[in-house]
Amino acid sequence: MKIVLALFLLVSSFYTSAQVKVGQLAPEIALPDSKGDTVLLSSLKGKVVLIDFWASWCRPCRMSNPNVVRLYNKYKEKGFEVFAVSIDNKKSAWLKAVQQDKLTYTQVNDNKGWDAASAARYGVEGIPATFLLNKEGKIVAVDPEGAKLEEAVKELVNK
Repeated sequence: MKIVLALFLLVSSFYTSAQVKVGQLAPEIALPDSKGDTVLLSSLKGKVVLIDFWASWCRPCRMSNPNVVRLYNKYKEKGFEVFAVSIDNKKSAWLKAVQQDKLTYTQVNDNKGWDAASAARYGVEGIPATFLLNKEGKIVAVDPEGAKLEEAVKELVNK
């Protein structure tokens, strides 16, 4: 019984630590872009950043892409950036979706699917999953959508 309890506590503490929370600094993500060059999330410090975990095969992700593109185009000149993390296993499918959806913001690929280390680090259990960061790199919202997302971006870029 003691062993089962110890294992439960160990596993639950692992999952608890894997969940990011509003107010904490965003964990670093370092992944390859379409050319194979490593891009660091921290390279965007000083900008308001939306981390967007997605995949080409995820219908809800693809349906949300037009709104993300619209927000990016509206606020990029004011210091807003999107750091899109695809968990696609197939690079060709990822790049085709990027082209089809006209995604011109930062794109990286963690090609391990549901075993993607970056998604696990953020506690992503379903996609799309988004994390809004302020200019200091702190998480200010988890999964903000629609008008709430735009309102938060507008407020943060004007600070």
